[in-house]
Amino acid sequence: MKITLLNKISTMTTPRKNGITTTLLHSDRRSGTEHGALHKPIHPSVAYGYNDSRDLVAAFQGTKPGYTYGRSGNPTTAALEAKITALEQGIGTVCFATGMAAIGHTLLSLLREGDHLVASRYLFGNTSSFLDTLSQHGVAVDYVDATDAAQVEAALKPETRAVFLETIANPRTQVADLAGIGTLCAQRGILYIVDNTMGSPALFNPKSVGAGLVMNSLTKYICGHGNALGGAITDTGLFDWASYPNIFAGYRSLKPAAQGLNQIRKKGLRDMGGTIAPEAAHHIAVGSETLALRMDRIWSNALTLARFLDGQPQVKRVDYPGLASHPQHARAAELFGGRFGGLLSFEPVAGIDSLDLLNRLDLVVSSTHLGDNRTLGIAVAPTIYFEMGPARRAEQGIAESLIRISVGIEDVADLVADFSQAFAG
Repeated sequence: MKITLLNKISTMTTPRKNGITTTLLHSDRRSGTEHGALHKPIHPSVAYGYNDSRDLVAAFQGTKPGYTYGRSGNPTTAALEAKITALEQGIGTVCFATGMAAIGHTLLSLLREGDHLVASRYLFGNTSSFLDTLSQHGVAVDYVDATDAAQVEAALKPETRAVFLETIANPRTQVADLAGIGTLCAQRGILYIVDNTMGSPALFNPKSVGAGLVMNSLTKYICGHGNALGGAITDTGLFDWASYPNIFAGYRSLKPAAQGLNQIRKKGLRDMGGTIAPEAAHHIAVGSETLALRMDRIWSNALTLARFLDGQPQVKRVDYPGLASHPQHARAAELFGGRFGGLLSFEPVAGIDSLDLLNRLDLVVSSTHLGDNRTLGIAVAPTIYFEMGPARRAEQGIAESLIRISVGIEDVADLVADFSQAFAG
C-alpha cells in the first residue's frame, strides 16, 4: 500500500527567497487563507467530513492531502509547520504539544531496544531525565562533553543510531563543537539531532553544520510571549533515511527523504498523541512574526547585562558566550556571527544567598520559563536541577548558587539599574 505524507502544506519544501521576518509575515496569505485573512484562522474542529467517502480513504492513505482527525493535525497547525520549515530551511516539520513531546516522541519513534544514543553531557534537565527513562527501555545512552568532537567520536559504537545535543547549553551556556560533530556524523552516516531552542532560527541554522533533524521548543523564543506551549521537529533533508535501519517497512515505499518525518508523524504524533492545540499553534505562529526583531533586542541586552555582571565584586563568575572569558567564545563568534543568544548564568560570591538576591530584584521575574519578552531569573540547583542531585549537578559544572537569567526586551538601562540596586541591598 502506498503511504504518503499527511499534510502537504507542512511537509513540502518552503524556499525562503526573502528574509526571516518578511517570510513569516506573508507565509499564511501566500499559502491561501479563508476570506483573504492575513493569518490562518484557528480551526478547532476534531473531525473532518467528506462528501465522497473515497476522498476520506485517500486522506487516510495519504494519496491525497487532507485531514482526518485532529490528533494527527489540522490546518492551523499545518500553517505553523510551514513557518518553522521555512525558518529552519528544511523539507518538513511536525509540531507537538510541547518541546519535550517533540523530543520524546521523536526518539521513541526512531530508536529501538539495543540501539545506542550519544548525548551531550550539558543537556536541559528534563531532556536528561527523559533520556534516563529511555535507557530503562533498552536504549543505551552515553553522555559526553560535546564541546569536544573527539569525545563524541570516542563514544560511538556500531549500534549508535544518533547524536543529540543543544546549540547552546542550558544553563551554563557551553557551545558544542557543532561543525566538528556534524562532519563526524556525516562521515559515519549517523543521524545528527540538534536542539536549537536556546539559539533559535534567528541566531543559527543547524542545517549549516549537517544536522538531519532540528528540534525547537516553540514555547520559548519563537513564540516569545509566554502564552502557548509547543514543540517542533524539522527534517533538514540532509540525512539519508534509506540507510536508517529502523524505518518501518510500510513507510519504505516513500521516497527516502520523506521516510523519517513520516515515521515521526505516524508513530510519534498520531500513535502517542502529543498534539498541539490549534489555539496554541495560532499564538505561536503570530508570535513568530516578530522573532528576528525581538532577538536583536534580546542579544544586545544580554551582552550588556553580562558585561555589567562580570564587573561586579558581588559576582564570582558569569557564563555567557559573548564574554571573551567564555571557553567557547571564539567558536560562538564564528558560528553565530557575533551574536551570542539571550541566556546567561552567574554565581554570586560566597556569603550572598541566591534566593535573597533574586527576591531583591524588581523587574526580573522569578520564573522557570525561557525566551519570554520579560527578563526571568531562577536559582537553578534547588529548582529545575533539584531532581538531578548534587553529584550530577557537579558533573555538569552547575554550582549550588548558580542563577540563570533569560534576558528579555526591557530597556537595558532599567535592567542594569535593577541589578545594581539588588547588589547594593
